[in-house]
Amino acid sequence: MTTHAAQVLGKYASELKFSDIPAHVVERAKDCIADTVAAAAFGSRFPWSRMVAEYARMYGSGGPCALIGLPGAKVHAPYAALANGVFSHAFEQDAVRDPGVGCHAGATLMPTLLALAEETKASGKDVVTAFVAACEMMIRIGLASHHSPEKVGFHAPGLTGPYGSAVAAGYLLKLDPERMANAIGIAGSLSSGLLAFSKSKTGGMIKRLHLGRSAESGVLAAKLAASGYTGPETILEGKFGFLDAYCLKEDCEPALLTKDLGKHWETMSLCLKRYACHINAHTSVQTARDLAVKHGFKSDEIAKVVLEGHERLASHHNILEPGDIMQGQYSLPFCVALALTLDPENPKSFDDKALADPGIRALCRKVELRSRDVDSLRKITLTVHLQDNRQFSAECSAYKGMPVNPLTRDELRHKFMLLTADLGEATAAKMFDHLATLEKQPGFTFG
Repeated sequence: MTTHAAQVLGKYASELKFSDIPAHVVERAKDCIADTVAAAAFGSRFPWSRMVAEYARMYGSGGPCALIGLPGAKVHAPYAALANGVFSHAFEQDAVRDPGVGCHAGATLMPTLLALAEETKASGKDVVTAFVAACEMMIRIGLASHHSPEKVGFHAPGLTGPYGSAVAAGYLLKLDPERMANAIGIAGSLSSGLLAFSKSKTGGMIKRLHLGRSAESGVLAAKLAASGYTGPETILEGKFGFLDAYCLKEDCEPALLTKDLGKHWETMSLCLKRYACHINAHTSVQTARDLAVKHGFKSDEIAKVVLEGHERLASHHNILEPGDIMQGQYSLPFCVALALTLDPENPKSFDDKALADPGIRALCRKVELRSRDVDSLRKITLTVHLQDNRQFSAECSAYKGMPVNPLTRDELRHKFMLLTADLGEATAAKMFDHLATLEKQPGFTFG
């Protein structure tokens, strides 16, 4: 009898124990969870977040689950997962995998886990274990796709996310291997998300919704599976399954769906962001900022900026006239121009005032993206040409926060306190300490 990837992954996720997870993997999982809570707290303030929160309260009120950053708001689990997922990705500050494979583990899994933990009264140890189980599975799906869905216009986190969320929810619901496999099978029909926002003048809000829908979909998939609902066991590698329907056939590698499962810990590939912009801009933003600080030039002295890197930077992120700040965060020229003008570590720098700033807009148009043959999206060469003919250039292939150069716990705490400042210092500090010792806590709740 053939065993399919969903069955292998379902069995692994269902049977994983906290004691199976190495200590350093536990720490990375907790860091990502804490970082995502902070991103959600900051993200809850934006209009696109408040609209979804209002929807959640309208149709989901009366439940036990909190909306992060909105004290007193309580809704049912699916609506909490939806809203907190939108909050988490609301301002491009949530964690990603490096190298990228189309997975946002934090913004997909933390909202699901918070919602189900509050509903089921799960322990902090169970939350950490569920996060790792889901992360290991979801990232492998992204790896097997070779990130090819985005080459044809899908927004990959909206496709891989429901699988991860389903496993996270399924673990807290204590699904057995068969029902966990069914949850994965159900999740496959809940994938969604298009990259149309990157080529339109408006509509950047929709990118945030993709992560909320992923979290919400996982709750639905796991709850149905718990009731006996079934999904196709061939959902990942079979005909009309994920790899067949969404990916370029020549780019797929089905063997990666289960390769080294339980031996190689993909959770360690997570990286945390310093800047409130798309991850593909981070090496460029860091390099631009470092050059400006080192050489002391001002943005109005710049004649042009030449950025050389992976072809994807030009094909997806060469947006010279972003229509809103959300599209600006996805635009490499805008992010570089902002970094040469303002402090990019302050998330409040990325606002409508910056978007409308004549100097930043003019500099954005002076950023030229050039494709070259490189083996990583992170590897770039950035050259600043000044009006007096001086040139300053630097290469970068790793930014602070990547697995090779991770944020320290103190650096993470600094970011956490900055993003959660509106909650009050005492509340934010207590929240961080709770998350830093999550495996010792009786629960995972902020209600």
